[in-house]
Parts: sequence; structure tokens; C-alpha cells
Amino acid sequence: MSNPAAVAKLIVQQAVDCGVELVASLPDNWMASVIREFDADERFRHLAVNREESAVGLCSGAFLSGTGSLAVMGASGLMTLIYAITKINYTYEIPLTILATLRGAPGDKAKFHVSNGLYFLPSLDAISLTYKVIDSTEKIPEIKSIYDHSRTVSRPTVAIFTRDVLRGDA
Repeated sequence: MSNPAAVAKLIVQQAVDCGVELVASLPDNWMASVIREFDADERFRHLAVNREESAVGLCSGAFLSGTGSLAVMGASGLMTLIYAITKINYTYEIPLTILATLRGAPGDKAKFHVSNGLYFLPSLDAISLTYKVIDSTEKIPEIKSIYDHSRTVSRPTVAIFTRDVLRGDA
């Protein structure tokens, strides 16, 4: 029973429960329903950005102003952010929560994402970036604990979604 729109609504509700007001996103076909839902929901200021570093800058600035925020992007985008995250968020202890995709994992038919399957999670582990893989809809409420943990430790955290969850199949 595929229902990406219902899953997107669950994810957006978690953002509401976290007190998020600003969402910065980059285009991602797996996250398209989630991005559309944030964009359509008047409780959020949604900013579509063209660079991952822009999402980090906006969300970091939002934190400094007392505004809750999330960044939404694909795994490839997150892989490009290692320097920005370690330089800005780690150095200055600025919380940041990112919603990302788990590309290149078994079941992903896009051969050009194989490298993500090989290096994505090990890269996050290498920089001690806390993450949780959301591989069932029952785990979507864990977004709040991921968001709260970012604020507790003053460091970035990531909720990583599988394709099946985002499709409403898990």
C-alpha cells in the first residue's frame, strides 16, 4: 500500500512537534512528497535552495535567532557538506537536523548511487555525525528524538530515510 503523501504528512507533523518554523530543502526525487508538503504548509517558511551549504547556513542562522529549522536533502548532498558541518556546526556547537535519503542501499536501482551505498554511512561515522536510519513508518516519530538530541549535544544530527519508507511501503 504505497502512500507517499501520508508519509510526508507524518514527517511534517514531527517537524511541527519539534517547533520547526523554517525548512531549507534541495531537490530530491525521493523526498519530493515531503518537500511539497513542507512547501504547502503555512506553518513553515520553506526555502528551496540551490546549494547544500545554503541550507546549513540558513538553518544555523535560524538556530542563532531562536528559530527551529530542518534541512532536507539527498544523500549525495549531505556527502558534500562534511567540511561545512565540521567547520561551522562542530566548531561553534550549532545544532542542525537534516532529513536525508539512504541512496545506494540494496534495492536502489540507480547505479550512479552505488558509491553512496558504499561510503555514505561510513563517512558519517568517520566524523561522528549522529544519525538514525528510518526504515519503517513506525520509526518516523524518532525524528523528534533526533532533533532534540541535536539541541542537547549542540551538534548536527541526521534522520536518514529509506526509499520504502518514503514511498509508504515500509
